[in-house]
Amino acid sequence: MDSKALQYVKKLGPLIGLILLFVIISVMNDSFLEFSNLRNLLRQVSINAIIAFGMTFVILTGGIDLSVGSILALSSAVMANLIVTGTDPVLAIVLAAGAGLVLGGINGLVITYGRVAPFIATLATMTIYRGATLVFTDGNPISGLTQDPLFHGFGQGDIAGLPVPAITMFLAFIILWFVLSRTSLGRKTYAVGGSEKVSYIAGIKIDRVKIFVYALTGMLCGIAGAIITSRLNSAQPTAGAGYELDAIAAVVLGGTSLAGGRGHIVGTLIGALIIGTLNNGLNILDVTSFYQQVVKGIVILLAVLADRKKA
Repeated sequence: MDSKALQYVKKLGPLIGLILLFVIISVMNDSFLEFSNLRNLLRQVSINAIIAFGMTFVILTGGIDLSVGSILALSSAVMANLIVTGTDPVLAIVLAAGAGLVLGGINGLVITYGRVAPFIATLATMTIYRGATLVFTDGNPISGLTQDPLFHGFGQGDIAGLPVPAITMFLAFIILWFVLSRTSLGRKTYAVGGSEKVSYIAGIKIDRVKIFVYALTGMLCGIAGAIITSRLNSAQPTAGAGYELDAIAAVVLGGTSLAGGRGHIVGTLIGALIIGTLNNGLNILDVTSFYQQVVKGIVILLAVLADRKKA
């Protein structure tokens, strides 16, 4: 196989992996390909994918965000509290996205103006935001929010057979794909991750780009949190725990380099589908949750090793 063909196969690696996963699971259990299960799979994948889209921007700049699960929980709690105190549920969803944007923006400010490494900064805010959620809710769920059909439809509804969360995911994908691949902001995101020194010489406002990517990720966490809260009709103070690992895994499985500057959001969508398919398939095959963690860990490790070989 010549070098060009090999490069092409490498680019298609995540997609080939997803197809093989589909084939293997469907052979082992034919109920996997039933429409109801595939629809449920898309509903499950949507949360991780939406968060992972933001994480892609962050990782492309050479950063990391460990606080995404905590942002999701805090913005969800704020939204739930607004609803029970009489705020229109649809407006509350918008305000949840706004709360996430502010929390993510704080991450960006700490990293840029505080000159704190992204890992340390977001590790700290992960703990702060989670603690703030527990204080805000007194450690208890905020339940019985509303019977508003529009609010419930955001997390539970279907349009033309497709779950609304999946439609939200695809809309976010299209918008963010355009931003990343067709705008100067997207080119600057790649440039900052490729080399901050060269980006600075080229006149790119590095701090602004970094604040933008963290604020964007926070906003997407707010939207994902609104979907979960709508689905459950309650906000859980423990919501989003461990979501940062699944989001990072989706980005890495999709071929984005942890070193920054290389990757694409299409791969992230495929990576999220791989994670979701793996979870769904292992459940269908009655694999215990303990072994599921082992399998997911092995898959992530293999993806990271593959990333190191590409570098």
